[in-house]
Amino acid sequence: MADHADHAEHPAYPVGLRLKGRRVVVLGGGQVAQRRLPALVAAGADVTLISPSATPSVEAMAESGEITWTKRRYEDGDLADTWYALVATTDPAANAAASAEAERTRTWCVRSDDAEAATAWTPATGRSEGVTVAVLTGHDPRRSAAVRDAIVEGLRDGSLAAPTHRARTPFVALVGGGPGDPDLITVRGRRLLAEADVVIADRLGPRDLLNELPPHVEVIDAAKIPYGRFMAQEAINNALIEHAKAGKSVVRLKGGDPFVFGRGMEEAQALAAEGIACTVVPGISSSISVPGAAGIPVTHRGVAHEFTVVSGHVAPDDPRSLVDWASLAKLTGTLVILMGVDKIGKIAEALIAHGKSPDTPLALVQEGTTATQRRVDATLATVGETVKAQEVRPPAVIVIGDVVGESPDKPTR
Repeated sequence: MADHADHAEHPAYPVGLRLKGRRVVVLGGGQVAQRRLPALVAAGADVTLISPSATPSVEAMAESGEITWTKRRYEDGDLADTWYALVATTDPAANAAASAEAERTRTWCVRSDDAEAATAWTPATGRSEGVTVAVLTGHDPRRSAAVRDAIVEGLRDGSLAAPTHRARTPFVALVGGGPGDPDLITVRGRRLLAEADVVIADRLGPRDLLNELPPHVEVIDAAKIPYGRFMAQEAINNALIEHAKAGKSVVRLKGGDPFVFGRGMEEAQALAAEGIACTVVPGISSSISVPGAAGIPVTHRGVAHEFTVVSGHVAPDDPRSLVDWASLAKLTGTLVILMGVDKIGKIAEALIAHGKSPDTPLALVQEGTTATQRRVDATLATVGETVKAQEVRPPAVIVIGDVVGESPDKPTR
């Protein structure tokens, strides 16, 4: 795309350079190079950096072998056999000399200090699933970036319709929807939702996203699948398999992350047993994000050097429990409990019985990251009664440890 306002008579001619294996020279190892080098490396270019110094990030690229670094200033002849040059030194004379050499050798040259003297401009670029968006607006790079961002975001979240003329391959994706706020789903998860024919959604998934789906998308509430002779998870597995075999694009939308107490592996295994491949899209786990949204860091310098996440859906005295509560009571870090609201009284008793102080601070964050989020504080000794008195209901994340007492206005130890 090009804005003709400033260059109506002779606008830039947009083109995509295929630089794999071709020599590219970058002059200057500062911030401009740091921004541009990753894309050149990703394009497969044979990059030579010529500069007496470089930023730590650029230096790391040289040390890892991604680029070749010649540690000196520009010299005439450096652009020999070069397909593309980026001139970005802090020496105007060197930039002009390099630009002149590029003109003589017919090398396309970008100049960071003088766009008018360059023979090429770098567009604002973005990518989304095989589509590269490049925007040029002459002398208004901020507008270029804004237009680029709007297009890429629209492609990613499905709000910008871009039908393909090639047959689309059906897919199955296990998508982590995050802790509840629809803005906290990953970009990839949101894009796959926009491409789905069928969405099998959990109660704890980001429900607001379902309202954005096109009318033709079949939304199945996993909690309302008729189970019949099947267990609940078996019925969900069968629904995934049925729709996938019917050639549909299927998204299993789960709260948090599919593999953090989400039974995602069971679904992946059921699909694999039927020869159906699936994509797993990680989600932001509520074990970290919900405490953070309530102002609680799960780790903090001088307070907690570790955090442990456990499921509380089975009480400590239940023979099905796989949690070593005795060992957890001895840890000095943070303990995060998911799915434990109705068992927290017994959990607290077990931790105290195994040596945890009854005064250990605790917080319950109900419906974290949503408009109805609320935080209830207690201690191990009082949490059982507090939950009843405050009528705390699931879903809630429970945080146990000294980090509960931290706040932004409290100095670091």
